[in-house]
Amino acid sequence: MTLKAVLFDFNGVIIKDEAIHQQLIEEVLIAENLRPSPQEYREICLGRSDRSCITELLKRRGRIVTESYLNQLLARKAQSYQQQLEKLDKLPIYPGLEDLIFKIRVAKLPMAVVSGALRCEVELVLERAQLAQHFTLIVAGDDLNVSKPEPDGYLLAVERLNQQYPELNAQAADCLAIEDTPAGIEAAKRAGMQVVGVANTYPFHMLQRRANWAVDRLSDLELDRVQQTYDSVAAKAG
Repeated sequence: MTLKAVLFDFNGVIIKDEAIHQQLIEEVLIAENLRPSPQEYREICLGRSDRSCITELLKRRGRIVTESYLNQLLARKAQSYQQQLEKLDKLPIYPGLEDLIFKIRVAKLPMAVVSGALRCEVELVLERAQLAQHFTLIVAGDDLNVSKPEPDGYLLAVERLNQQYPELNAQAADCLAIEDTPAGIEAAKRAGMQVVGVANTYPFHMLQRRANWAVDRLSDLELDRVQQTYDSVAAKAG
């Protein structure tokens, strides 16, 4: 086992936009004459795709969710998200992200985004934050029929990384995931990856119980120490 790639969640790891998403999901429900619940949002939506979140919220309220109806709501919400970001002079990118990206680049490790967010939302943020060139691969909510905590997004990322970098020959165990929610950590672990939990959305102690490493902020992640752990496991296996 050698560290060969680093896979980032998006909302809650790259951009601090959960409050925006909660507001927009609530607006979707209100527009459909349904009552939102902040507690329910936290329970159902954090760490999961908009598709999964909205579907569950509607079903709990007795709505029949057809594919065309759901796609209409998702498109409306995505458009509102773009409009909200356009109002911001500066995107709320998490402190320490650029320094961590620099460390990963120095280590010559490919990076990818694995998120339940729509591709258009991820690309919009990465382009505007001038980070797009660092993430050569995005696995977004559009690519999957399931959401975290299912491992499918992470497994697809490994498959596509190997296609993009034929010499990489990575297994899931060779990849490090960076997550901020229990659902995301579970997804990466079920895929067979080591996980860093960053306490941007949930308390440190909650992530510490679930992840291989837990940090209060991205700047606390010591990539050298993580790499040494991978190397020591590989040495013992050898």
